[in-house]
Amino acid sequence: MSKPVLGVETSCDETGVALLRWDPEKPGRGLLSHALFSQIALHAQYGGVVPELASRDHVRKLVPLVREALKEAGLTPADLGGVAYTAGPGLVGSLLVGASAARAMAWALGVPAIGVHHMEGHLLAPLLEDDPPETPFVALLVSGGHSMLVEVKAIGEYTILGDTLDDAAGEAFDKTAKMMGLPYPGGPALAKLAEQGTPGRFRFSRPMVDRPGLDFSFSGLKTQVLLAWNASDKTDQTRADVARAFEEAIVDTLAIKCRRALEATGAKRLVIAGGVGANKRLREQLAEAGAKDGFRVYFPRLAFCTDNGAMIALAGAIRLASGQHQDATIEVHPRWSLESLPAA
Repeated sequence: MSKPVLGVETSCDETGVALLRWDPEKPGRGLLSHALFSQIALHAQYGGVVPELASRDHVRKLVPLVREALKEAGLTPADLGGVAYTAGPGLVGSLLVGASAARAMAWALGVPAIGVHHMEGHLLAPLLEDDPPETPFVALLVSGGHSMLVEVKAIGEYTILGDTLDDAAGEAFDKTAKMMGLPYPGGPALAKLAEQGTPGRFRFSRPMVDRPGLDFSFSGLKTQVLLAWNASDKTDQTRADVARAFEEAIVDTLAIKCRRALEATGAKRLVIAGGVGANKRLREQLAEAGAKDGFRVYFPRLAFCTDNGAMIALAGAIRLASGQHQDATIEVHPRWSLESLPAA
């Protein structure tokens, strides 16, 4: 598509917009602008996301962010060739804010609109870089309530190899951090604290690596940490030591499952995407494993690991360019299978 596509992301607690002109011959160079507003300060006093407050804040922030992105790109609404928005999975109220606004803009401008799967946005985020992965590849998607391994034969042709059975990696990070009294958002705070931890003082199990299969389960690990923390002296150093052992257990588990998925599929390319994909230890460990085992690892830049409008603009632009779009019905999918998507 020669005209820019506006991407709108409102699946949870971050309002993101971006403008992108997709050119398959020049990946990573089509992003014109992006803007993001995080609601961390709004939800911090509650220790987690309050859905109703998240929806209201999207209403306040979305239009100003669209104006900001247009100004940064030197464009006007009349320059747009399409609108893409997150249609799910996510918080239904937040999704409806973005879907309603995006549909209204598309209708007013007379351009096509398309609802994007949030996890497909994460999966394709490395295509925003100058050296993107080619299909086929295996993707580890670790974002919010999702921890899954996906075989990607082509864009839109996805097979889920493993999924989370209870707590996802990101949820385990956040809940464990809260349990040990760390500030919201817990995951990044715990990862930062883990850098100060003493290696080997605590050790926790690597869940489900002693059995076949590629599914994940981190609720038991969370319980192990709770028992160890409650039985400890609860000093600052102990908190850091527990945090390090917990992070090592999560990262080891993810790395082991990734290598198994690559072996099972024969793929030589691994994509890591989603908020936990920003974890320094995970990046280092998988890069080392790739160098040793002969596979290549692709990460999006840190700004595009967490929720953002650029990944939605990208996924939407690819599908709009292939001729896909939807009617004017405002429809969202709080739960939505990645495998149900059509090929692009």
